[in-house]
Amino acid sequence: MSHPPRSNRGHRERNGDHRQPRDDRRSSPDRSSSRPPYYPEEADYPPKHVREVPRVEHHESKCTNVCSRRGIVLICAVLTNALVLICVVAAQMVTSGLSSAAGLGGFNINSQFNLQGTELQQVRELDMQYSQMRAPGIYGGVSFSLTFGVLSLLFVVAGTKPPHLMSRKLLFGALVFQAVGAVVYVVAVGLYLHFVIRVNSTDVCKQRERIYARNGYTWMNCDVSGADAAVALFGLITAILYTAGTVLTVQTIRRVKHYLQERKRREAERQQARPRNQRAPLRADTTAV
Repeated sequence: MSHPPRSNRGHRERNGDHRQPRDDRRSSPDRSSSRPPYYPEEADYPPKHVREVPRVEHHESKCTNVCSRRGIVLICAVLTNALVLICVVAAQMVTSGLSSAAGLGGFNINSQFNLQGTELQQVRELDMQYSQMRAPGIYGGVSFSLTFGVLSLLFVVAGTKPPHLMSRKLLFGALVFQAVGAVVYVVAVGLYLHFVIRVNSTDVCKQRERIYARNGYTWMNCDVSGADAAVALFGLITAILYTAGTVLTVQTIRRVKHYLQERKRREAERQQARPRNQRAPLRADTTAV
């Protein structure tokens, strides 16, 4: 009963059909009983590093790139710029005087102060003059913090791509912006405090201080207010953040440069090794013929 398979096997060998016996395929160690027979061989799969590379790139999201150390520093700079803006406005509202606040409908000055006649008119005029003297500080502080906050936010949004895919001009632009911002913020804080101290040393502020002190409001003085101190504090924190961002951006540029050089070197080696791999099949075919 075993003769027909033998004759068939001999017939296939004469026709050039070399097939592996079924018993050998079933007993092959590459096929285990726990894996279905329709699965391809392990040799048909690409290497692990070839399969894992696209998966890593696929799972990378914009948040992953934005939440890098450089991105987190820029986000914190956006927040501190917003705090500087809020404190500048608060300082103007606090130091503008109670009569100015009464004009906004907060309360009635006649019910809060025992002022009559010329003294009431005098304090209103002094509050108006003092607010006008501090106007350059609030306008400059608002525009300055708003400009740097918006630019910082734009660089955060532009950092959604991986660093090696970003434009080199964008990276160098972020570097220059943060380096300049760190220096300019320190200078701006110094100028702001100098401006506030100079305005508080005028006769207008001294007269306001005496009038408010007679009515029990000793906190309305010519010292640097807490809101002005908060402006200086958050301004210095922003300068520190820009300094840290400058250092991190320099490191990022170096890593991107090293990565691009390494990729060029690998591509050159791959192009040099490609003709060798193409010659091997030609030799095998020639030998077979």
